[in-house]
Formats: sequence, C-alpha cells, structure tokens
Amino acid sequence: MLPPPALPHRAQIEHLVRRAVYQRLGKTPPREALAPNPLVVNISARHCHLSQEATETLFGKGAKLTPMKWLYQKDQFAAKETVTLIGPRSRVISNLRILGPCRDFNQVELALTDSIALGFDIPIRQSGNIASTPGAMLMGPAGFLQMDSGVIRASPHVHMNPDDAAFYQVKNGDFMRLRVGGPCAATFDRILVRVHADFRLEVHIDTDEGNACALQPDTPVELLS
Repeated sequence: MLPPPALPHRAQIEHLVRRAVYQRLGKTPPREALAPNPLVVNISARHCHLSQEATETLFGKGAKLTPMKWLYQKDQFAAKETVTLIGPRSRVISNLRILGPCRDFNQVELALTDSIALGFDIPIRQSGNIASTPGAMLMGPAGFLQMDSGVIRASPHVHMNPDDAAFYQVKNGDFMRLRVGGPCAATFDRILVRVHADFRLEVHIDTDEGNACALQPDTPVELLS
C-alpha cells in the first residue's frame, strides 16, 4: 500500500498567506513574496539511485521499489528498501536509502565525511555526470552489485521550473548564491541551477553543508542571482 500523497508543504502555505496579507493591507510585498514559488532548502542525506536491472540484482527478479515517504520533488520518494555500501577499505554503510523511482543509471551520493570514512576520493559532480568517478559494491538481500563508477558528492544545486528561472533571471547550468541566516550564517557561492518544467523550487545541500550552517526548518534563507 502506497503512503498518501504529501500535503502542501509548510513553505507553500506560508507563501500564499504572506501574499494575501500584503494584498489585504495594501502594502508592497518584499521581493521574496513576489516570487512565483516559495524557496525551500533541504538537506539531502547520503543515498543511492538504482536502475531497474540493479534493483532486481539486489532484491530479486521482478522486484520494485516501494515508496515509504514522498519527497518535495514531484513523484520522487524515499524507498523502504535499503542496501549496504562497501567501500575501498572494506568499511561499510548499512541501510543506505534508495530514492525512487528507478533511473537509467546507478549512482551513490555521499557527503565528504562519509567518503573519508569509507576511503573514497570522490569528485563533486552534477547528478548523472558519473564518467570517471569511483565505483563501489552494493549488497542487497538477493545479491551483490559491483558498480564500476557512480560514487559522487553532489554539487549543491537548486531545482526550479521555468517561471522561477525567469523570476531569478537565470538559466539551466548557471550558478547562484544561497544566503543562510541564523546563528551560523553562511553564504554558498556555487549553487548549480537545474531547470525543468516539473521541478519545484528547492535547494539541496548535503549533511556536511547543512550542519556547517546549522540549517533548521525555520532558518531564514535567500537565493541570490
């Protein structure tokens, strides 16, 4: 049984309410309230993406990924299924979460501290750009998968649709800055822009980056072009 579709995100509700309040008061809203969509910044913990073939190798013939939790991006989910990642020092990460649906390539995304602990020397790459990257072995309940490449540290990036891109005056492949407020305020200077009609406005940073700026759900954030 699939989990129910996610309810509107808190940021989406707050964005609509903020607009309505400024309109009701007849005041000029700040720039972020004029944006077509609210900005959401989420920490992307270590995970992997698998092809259907790899899923069957690890979980058995005909196996399918089972949605456990819907993510902010349309139709994306954290699966119930997990795997064990075996690094070059024979050190392992158990219960590595798989994100679905299946893709046409296999990829593991780690934070820098993960890679050091496992003995990887991994590059910072855009998702899907896995040429000349380290490989690894994955272990599932039905078998092993030897990846020849695909272990990366994902570039900090922002998903946006064309309306968002027009508002911020950027295009796919550009870089933006992310200003994070709070007690550990920081600015990230190279946030890769990824534009697609199905994307919702969301920045992804990894656990190391999120911990460095003490990111919380109520931390003020601003995207700068």
